[in-house]
Amino acid sequence: MSEKLCQSCGKPMGETDKLYGIEKNGEKSRDYCDDCYKNGEFTSNISMKRMIEVSIPFLIKEKQGMTEEDARKEMEAFFPTLKRWKKT
Repeated sequence: MSEKLCQSCGKPMGETDKLYGIEKNGEKSRDYCDDCYKNGEFTSNISMKRMIEVSIPFLIKEKQGMTEEDARKEMEAFFPTLKRWKKT
């Protein structure tokens, strides 16, 4: 089974719904984490480019030895596959 990832920031959301955001009706979001999504709305009006920049340090920490340039390249390929950033 593949790991459930936030469809905005790519954060792993774990085995439970504890880290899931909340819809307007109070239900847990199936797509977004609690950092990115509250009360049925995104918590910030951030661009994909800025989200990548904010996320780089987390990826470098997770993948020790990865350079900032490599992290950016990986995220520039990954983020457009996420629901929030997919071109329709």
